[in-house]
Amino acid sequence: MPDQEKTDVAVVDHPAEELTEQRIVVLDFGSQYAQLIARRVRELNVYCQILRHDIDAARLAEIAPKGIILSGGPASVYEEGAPKCDPGLFELGIPVLGICYGMQLTCEALGGKVDNTPSREYGPAKCQIGSTEDLFAGLPEEIDVWMSHGDQISSVSDTFEPLAQTGTCPYAAIRHRERPVFGIQFHPEVTHTPLGGKLLENFVCGICQCEPTWRLGDFAEATIARIRQQVGNRRVICGLSGGVDSSVVAAILYRAIGKQLSCILIDNGLLRKDEQSMVIHEFTEHFKTDLHVVDAEDRFLADLAGISEPQEKRRRIGHAFIDCFKAEATKIEDAHFLAQGTLYPDVIESGADPDGPAATIKLHHNVGGLPDELGFELIEPLRDLFKDEVRRLGLELGLPESLVWRHPFPGPGLAVRCLGEITRDKLSVLREADAIVVEEIQNAGLYRETSQSFAVLLPVQSVGVMGDARTYDNAIAIRSVNTNDFMTADWSRLPYDLLARMSSRIINEVKGVNRVCYDISSKPPATIEWE
Repeated sequence: MPDQEKTDVAVVDHPAEELTEQRIVVLDFGSQYAQLIARRVRELNVYCQILRHDIDAARLAEIAPKGIILSGGPASVYEEGAPKCDPGLFELGIPVLGICYGMQLTCEALGGKVDNTPSREYGPAKCQIGSTEDLFAGLPEEIDVWMSHGDQISSVSDTFEPLAQTGTCPYAAIRHRERPVFGIQFHPEVTHTPLGGKLLENFVCGICQCEPTWRLGDFAEATIARIRQQVGNRRVICGLSGGVDSSVVAAILYRAIGKQLSCILIDNGLLRKDEQSMVIHEFTEHFKTDLHVVDAEDRFLADLAGISEPQEKRRRIGHAFIDCFKAEATKIEDAHFLAQGTLYPDVIESGADPDGPAATIKLHHNVGGLPDELGFELIEPLRDLFKDEVRRLGLELGLPESLVWRHPFPGPGLAVRCLGEITRDKLSVLREADAIVVEEIQNAGLYRETSQSFAVLLPVQSVGVMGDARTYDNAIAIRSVNTNDFMTADWSRLPYDLLARMSSRIINEVKGVNRVCYDISSKPPATIEWE
């Protein structure tokens, strides 16, 4: 690479067109469930992507989806500054399904009226179905649904007909008499609406007439063929972390180009206990790859010294990662491509997709930190996949279950689990406590039953007593969640005796800790990671 002419970064980020031709798009109005809607559609083997709510109708016509879903959202449609869609999308002839806020927006755009109502509905409700055709085909006359709204439709124009109602919501579902436009006040995407999957299937496969072309086996083969054709006889570098995402990327690349793959592990001092040795074993024994390990702990800790703000931590880690990676990459002859384990939620949450939602929830060094001068073409074969799809793809590729089902680890590592300023001593405390949490979860046979379990070092000290001495030491929080998609998550109901063992071991074995707490918050409103 030292003699190689630098090129602009090009991103290989789209699956084979034949797999995504039958596509549904979700316009995101700030819903906590927008990504969940997309996942539910993909479970029907139909490709689905999330786009910004104010995308032009002309741009939608270019994308040519088979159907459009308008998500829910926290705003009121009648408020000044409330997010709107281009009303021209209702003129495209493409089927539209509005959910909650999306339904209210649809009615407002087409002649209805939305008001705040004292009869708010939050939680379960019984919904009476007036018409068991189209959207409700094959469903009983009464279904359980999940409501979450303070506004509702007070009147509709003559062009709409009601399809369902609850005890306090006369327009729980509506249909336009002339256009393929539907609206529902409840949320079919959540598990609390047990028959919501059937309703979405009726819209996607029935009304939109989508065919099930989105299959991970086909996706893998198409991606492998595309990478092989693009790479030719040149070399690809893959950044490894030991997590599921980079492992699956490495597996795809190894299947595509074999010995043309070189992997780089940056040991930034923010890894879990024994992580480096585990990665070295897996990627020299299982993949037989050309593995380069860079000891960069001092560099990262120096950059993080005195920094407490979470986004600034991520930014500095991303920049240091790029510098270290680039320095090592220059030693690899003929390196031309860089492969990363960027996932679709990373793209959405970082605001990296020009057609996607604009809000940046957090920075990802995978999608937000690669400058043009890095000199590589960028390959991101998982960029269109959710986490659960990546796991299933890993199994399709023949990866061992122990690797595929390993609990996720954030890109910034322990830095976002060590709240406040980062120091070597604090990381050591956190690393030992975290290892105990994982070990006890495994010993209890709950590692596969839980989705992510770890320790967090809190930026507070508390008074304690050890022996006859007063202590003023650190507090550790234990976080364990259950989820299918990592878009929403519920805290794990771990047995009390297991929590007791964790607490006892951490306090007794980890010097500097005298208090252990258990995090019982769900996502949303909390996130899985603390920063």
